[in-house]
Amino acid sequence: MAADRSVFLRSKVKIVLTGSETKEEAEAALRAPINIPRYPHFNDVHEQRVHMKQKLAAGFRLFAKFGWDEGVAGHMTFRDPEYPELYWVNYFGQSFSQVRASDLVLCDHSGAIVRGNQTVNKAAFVIHSAIHEGRPDATCAVHAHSMYGKTFSALGRKLLPITQDSCAFYEDHSLYDDFGGVVYTPEEGERLKSALGQSKAMILKNHGLLTVGSSVDEAIWWFISMERCCMSQLIAEAACTNGFEGLKLIDHDVALGTRSNVGDKQAGFFQFQPMFAQIVKEQPDLLD
Repeated sequence: MAADRSVFLRSKVKIVLTGSETKEEAEAALRAPINIPRYPHFNDVHEQRVHMKQKLAAGFRLFAKFGWDEGVAGHMTFRDPEYPELYWVNYFGQSFSQVRASDLVLCDHSGAIVRGNQTVNKAAFVIHSAIHEGRPDATCAVHAHSMYGKTFSALGRKLLPITQDSCAFYEDHSLYDDFGGVVYTPEEGERLKSALGQSKAMILKNHGLLTVGSSVDEAIWWFISMERCCMSQLIAEAACTNGFEGLKLIDHDVALGTRSNVGDKQAGFFQFQPMFAQIVKEQPDLLD
């Protein structure tokens, strides 16, 4: 799945002309380099910051498109590339469908505003400050009250390896088994951080999903994929006469091997790119 593990070879068979293509054009196409998706290169930290803000804004627009906004609930953050003790977040009360890159607010781990003129969700900085502090590798953290994620969270258990997609989370997601209401206290944030551990994702019982990633792209993709895995398992369990006990699980070793292909950080980054291109084409104002 990951681009650096894929082998791209030019065909050694005879040239096949397509349409009105000439032999010379076909030969030139055969000599042209093959583009392999890579992480973007930035000339400076300011260019990187703008790019990351645009990716986060795209994530909000996608969540709105999927119907994963719930009033003022939900937040995404990313660690500033120049000042890692600060992070960018959506301001409190803005519709996901209207978030632009320029709307994001920069704040510190106490929730104090460093850049911007809007307030932020207290629960957002309590959760995210703890996660970013405890996971230096977590550039981005995503949490929303999506329908299937919050529904599955009511079961108080983890996802099972029932599909190729769910294998991305096999033995790489945790369960926060303690709902204490809206997260307002630092103590609750610390417990969330401890429960997440080194996993890429967490199911918050009676609450929803939370994902992290080394890039904005990765963290958003894990949330999208995990939400769909929750949906898939709920449907599969509903179709079984004896619930989850009737599911056919993927073998442990096979699930781990599959995770190594579809569940690493490069796979997470790469799989977000088609969605990013789609939403930017549909809603280019998010880049402003």
